[in-house]
Amino acid sequence: MGPLLAFSRGVDAMNTAFGRLADWLVLLACLVSAGNAFARYGFSSGSNAWLEVQWYFFAAVVMLGAAYTLFRNEHVRVDLIYGSISERARIWVDVVGIGLFLLPAMVLLAWMTWPFFVESWMRAETSSSPGGLIRWPVKLLLPLGFALMAVQGLSELVKRVAMLRGIRLEDGRIHASYARPEQ
Repeated sequence: MGPLLAFSRGVDAMNTAFGRLADWLVLLACLVSAGNAFARYGFSSGSNAWLEVQWYFFAAVVMLGAAYTLFRNEHVRVDLIYGSISERARIWVDVVGIGLFLLPAMVLLAWMTWPFFVESWMRAETSSSPGGLIRWPVKLLLPLGFALMAVQGLSELVKRVAMLRGIRLEDGRIHASYARPEQ
């Protein structure tokens, strides 16, 4: 389990960095939005590019922050049964859900959105709005975000299997005092 848990820690660290970037992009999107509104209403000036930057930031927040949200176990879930079952049963529900639903869906979506990005990049696609921006950077967020979710799903799967094997995790980290010796 050691190399898999090391992989998991690396993925968690990577997606934590992307999550922190997403946090800052929320602030930047708010500042761009406020600045654009001030320019439009205060000076009757503005640019479609600033609106698109704001949308790009929002897209980045969602696509780059989703994997971090999964790492923090803060995704919304219907908790009708999940909360009333044992911890071990919840771990098994997570293992099945990650293996049967999350991983296949994220891999499929990453694979399907890659050509969408590549075509935009090859054509140097730009927005049809006057003063609009190039489109490929925002389209790159799709396969990147889905790939980050898939890799984070693998990390979560590794952690759940480790927990089933008796290794106790807190905040995604292995605490040696709880780890069962490897045989």
